[in-house]
Amino acid sequence: MTSKTVLITGATSGIGAHTARLLVDRGHRVAVTGRNESKLKTFLDEAGHPDRLLGLVADAADWQGTESAVTRTVEHFGALDAAVANAGFMSGDAIGAGDPTLWSPMVLTNVLGPALLAHATLPHLEATGGRLVLIGSVAGLKNSPANLYSATKWATTGLAENLRLHATTRGIGVTLVNPGMIDTPFWQGVSVPPFALPPQPIAEAICFALDQPTGVDVNTLTIRPMGQPA
Repeated sequence: MTSKTVLITGATSGIGAHTARLLVDRGHRVAVTGRNESKLKTFLDEAGHPDRLLGLVADAADWQGTESAVTRTVEHFGALDAAVANAGFMSGDAIGAGDPTLWSPMVLTNVLGPALLAHATLPHLEATGGRLVLIGSVAGLKNSPANLYSATKWATTGLAENLRLHATTRGIGVTLVNPGMIDTPFWQGVSVPPFALPPQPIAEAICFALDQPTGVDVNTLTIRPMGQPA
């Protein structure tokens, strides 16, 4: 694809970090956000390409931080061609057996975060005929008992479609990418099955969506590892 400017939230590790590296290695300009300034600096130092990689401290669930990240990206690179709502996490507990004090940050990051990013980026994406990518999950397609994280990803599934209905008449593409079991720090010490995929195939799927020509809208990509039944 021709050189583009892409903003990725929560991109200091996992899928977001791999996507950022892949895009930069292919000659694109990338802005990444993260809540932890130290982790963000480490990622930027390791990734290199300081002329094409911009790091911004921002919380995806905070409107002022999101708006500022978008504004600074456009000011730094001159335009915005794509945005990836990647920030998200799982509290690791269940309704009825978990700690409710952990739920609010997860719900705000996973559900409010993509909506805030959409609100901040849609005017810029309309100007460039760009694309908004939302990172969902197979958990947003398949229910499991008392799984609040799954409910947040079901919300992402619905948000992607209602954003598509709004954006398609404005020349903006919207893509929902649903990873299956991916071996990343997302799992926070929980052992993952041996069939779990590395994050690279998800990064490639995101790039595939961003590489679509004008007039083509790819809306849903679900990527499971072989061996994952649900």
